[in-house]
Amino acid sequence: MRFVFFLLFSCVIFSQEKEKSVERGKLLYEDLCLRCHSPDGKGIKGIYPPLDKSDFLFKHIKESIIAVKKGGIEGDIIVNGKKYEGYMENMGLYSDEVADVMNYILNSWNNKYDKIITEEYVDELINKK
Repeated sequence: MRFVFFLLFSCVIFSQEKEKSVERGKLLYEDLCLRCHSPDGKGIKGIYPPLDKSDFLFKHIKESIIAVKKGGIEGDIIVNGKKYEGYMENMGLYSDEVADVMNYILNSWNNKYDKIITEEYVDELINKK
């Protein structure tokens, strides 16, 4: 019985943490990201890749987190079968902000990601590089 209660309690806490992170991430996205990736996450065809239903994003979550933290991915990437060339500027985000904006992107529009990106995970990825 205790285990079931603990499990339910843990799920509620996890859900609340993720929800708060997504809310904070939305504000960051609206402030910094939507000018290129658009309010609906569809990007600008041929210029800025979509984040909504992005196969690249979900196949390369670690690389995407590093790109947001360190200032993008230089060079060509293929997103949903289309080539994008370009550069993403460094937004100067702290690790907790990177986690929040990634949680927003991974759980907005048509995207659904069951896990939560944490500040600690972002730091771990950055320190490995």
